[in-house]
Amino acid sequence: MHYHLISITPEDLRALAGSTLPGMHGYSCATDALPPHFVAARALEQMAAGVPASWCSTFYIVATANQHIVGSCGFKHAPRDGMVEIGYGISPDCRKLGAATAAVQALLQLAFEGGALQVMAQVNPENLASTRVVQKLSFVNTGSYVDDSQETLVRWCFNRHMGDKALANAYTNAYANANDVKHRP
Repeated sequence: MHYHLISITPEDLRALAGSTLPGMHGYSCATDALPPHFVAARALEQMAAGVPASWCSTFYIVATANQHIVGSCGFKHAPRDGMVEIGYGISPDCRKLGAATAAVQALLQLAFEGGALQVMAQVNPENLASTRVVQKLSFVNTGSYVDDSQETLVRWCFNRHMGDKALANAYTNAYANANDVKHRP
């Protein structure tokens, strides 16, 4: 299956932040595929503070064949000391089809093209599917911690200095099943 990312417009972010359904712009949408309201609100707050949209907006993950939104992903903030954190979610109805792997690969590419040096994903160790995604893409487990809400999270990092070979391996691993991610405005 092939996927591409669509940047969510500020108008759609405002709708999502208000817990209303945004305009679908010709796309169909899987159940629970849209980002939660707090993600959209965070993106809008950061944009209002002058953070470039490329670092704080969110993307729809779209199945190319049928223009079906299967999930969302994005950066949680602009790079800090060269590091940017990512987040992603896939509708339960659309899991195990390669969408998360394709989306994270696309975020890696966007992050490094934008000047980031490291990409981090924080994953609950019980979320085995998400753990498999970051492992498949050659992220490195850099340790775990307990966050403010008492949730244990594992920090998975991919460093730009790992070199083009690691990026090529991540790309090869991600696309072993012929996934394709296209960035569309």
